[in-house]
Amino acid sequence: MGHHGWRGNPPGTEDEARRRIVEAATACLDRVGLAKTNLSDVAAEAGVTRQTVYRYFPGLKDILRAVALAGVEEFAGRMARHLATFGSAAEAAVESVVFAVRTVPGEPHLGLLLQAGEADFFTDGVISPLGFSFGARILRTVPVDWAAAGITTDEDLEGLAEVLMRLFMSFLQYPATRPRDDDELRALVRRWIGPALGG
Repeated sequence: MGHHGWRGNPPGTEDEARRRIVEAATACLDRVGLAKTNLSDVAAEAGVTRQTVYRYFPGLKDILRAVALAGVEEFAGRMARHLATFGSAAEAAVESVVFAVRTVPGEPHLGLLLQAGEADFFTDGVISPLGFSFGARILRTVPVDWAAAGITTDEDLEGLAEVLMRLFMSFLQYPATRPRDDDELRALVRRWIGPALGG
């Protein structure tokens, strides 16, 4: 595997090497921020040469993508816990949009894809069959009566997830000229999504 350096502790697998580079990048980002993080810093943090980093990632943007995607599970867990505090399908659906619009840009690592000019990559990841399935998985954990709202199959839940995810991506990428506060955004989404879910 050509593990040069690694502070005297070479990784045992290719996956571990990638994970350690991502961890090194995360440490750099946390310490100096996106604007001051470069590939040389990541290599130094991991205890390897730039050439070693290039064996696993074509460039810094690819590392940033990996850092951001590593934060998806944690973000999904927080969203699910937040949505669990709402009692109806309509409220949970509306709050999923508000939560995502307000939280994603400020995520220390997930928001990197937007900050780094990787909005297309971020959109492609979210607006995809895998993304919709992931969104449905989050909704499935919310303790509301989906069947009472007409959501009776996995296909229904994935369809709802798709609509909600397309909606929050639209708000993220094309914000209103006059920014809406949470209550205004909530009211707008509820006005059009609520009736479809009986709320």
